[in-house]
Amino acid sequence: MNKTELIEEIAKSADITKASATRALDAMIGAVTESLKKNDSVTLVGFGTFTVGERAARTGRDPRTKEPIKIKAAKVPKFKAGKALKDAVN
Repeated sequence: MNKTELIEEIAKSADITKASATRALDAMIGAVTESLKKNDSVTLVGFGTFTVGERAARTGRDPRTKEPIKIKAAKVPKFKAGKALKDAVN
């Protein structure tokens, strides 16, 4: 499912227009992004938790030249599924 299909599903489920569903989805994504930028977590009970993780600096290898390269440390978004989501999938 892509973003357009998700918007259509939200609009149908909530009985709202696609434009309203688009604004709602964009607002939700924006709110999660802003919280993660501030290093906060976002927990949606039953669905899951979005957090920020730390990836350590490491040495990699350029696939073309096989030369070692340094990869910087980075913050990465993580998602851990909640129990209700896990149960729904299984």
